[in-house]
Amino acid sequence: MVMRSPFFLVLLGFGVFVATYNLASLVIHSQNSDQAMELAGILSFSRRSDPVIRRPEGLKKSEGKRRLFHVALTATNAPYSKWQCRIMYYWYKMMKDMDSSDMGGFTRVLHSGSPDDLMNEIPTFVVDPLPAGTDRGYVVLNRPWAFVQWLRKAQIEEDYILMAEPDHIFVNPLPNLSSGDHPAAFPFFYIKPSENEKVVKKFYPEEKGPLTDIDPVGNSPVIIKKSQLEQVAPTWMNISLKMKEDPESDKAFGWVLEMCGSLFMLSKFFWYAYAIASALHGIRHILRKDFMIQPPWDLKVANTYVIHYTYGCDYSSKGELTYGQIGEWRFDKRSYLRGPPPRNLSLPPPGVPESVLTLVKMVNEATANIPGWEEQV
Repeated sequence: MVMRSPFFLVLLGFGVFVATYNLASLVIHSQNSDQAMELAGILSFSRRSDPVIRRPEGLKKSEGKRRLFHVALTATNAPYSKWQCRIMYYWYKMMKDMDSSDMGGFTRVLHSGSPDDLMNEIPTFVVDPLPAGTDRGYVVLNRPWAFVQWLRKAQIEEDYILMAEPDHIFVNPLPNLSSGDHPAAFPFFYIKPSENEKVVKKFYPEEKGPLTDIDPVGNSPVIIKKSQLEQVAPTWMNISLKMKEDPESDKAFGWVLEMCGSLFMLSKFFWYAYAIASALHGIRHILRKDFMIQPPWDLKVANTYVIHYTYGCDYSSKGELTYGQIGEWRFDKRSYLRGPPPRNLSLPPPGVPESVLTLVKMVNEATANIPGWEEQV
């Protein structure tokens, strides 16, 4: 594996910070716009009583015997990925056998091509990365290819799969939220096929149906039948690669930050690819806004299931969110690109949302109980 210099990693971390906060500032400073109003409505689901945004017509809530799902997340052998996986697996074990949980087995699908030092700690299945150059510097393109290989080669006992990510923490026991042939998924505000009609129709032709058949979802978190994912995954992989190769779709769905001749990409096309692929196979999702919260934008934990800590949390000493600048108190996973965060992180100041306080407390509990935490490199 090629080792990056500390200077490069510092620049990379700073660049990711800039990209994240440019997006955050755009939302915050546009509070009077329709887009900001919609964002607030979707993310702040805790203000609404019904967690189900849309259940396909005629579909009833599932009842009867337990329907276990296998928890699967894709990962690399980078330190940044490893420490997140360790925390995620810790909370999986804590929630798995609790009442109302339908969690079955767990697999970290490692797409680095060779075993690493977490093989004995976390159940892991090693798969090959894409051929050199195929991902065009965007490592997450390996995700659908990893699922294709895992589904073909592994023995999976459960009939359902939860596609998760390393930066997910189970905050409550998770039941199987799917029903019949309808997977359960979290709705993302930025998946809007009708606003990108020309590009989307390159991959979802008009004869397949209206664009409203494409759900506003990514691949994670999604609880889906294994048989359905076996059909969707190859299509998802092919569309992802084609979208990245197509300049028009890459421009429409990609946010790109260039620094030092290297590209760091936060690309929407990856989520669009899964949404389009599932629609091509006639799949409609149950949209569950209680599936996941994303601090600091979602304030309450309540009866939700997953915390996704993809955004940085920056606050003043008075507990005020600082919108485009580093706060006096902060927690941002990108501060730990080279290794794990230390044990016993400082708690946020009084006045921060419950979601942020819960996140830090859960990280601290996990790191306090995972053996050899700070020895990981």
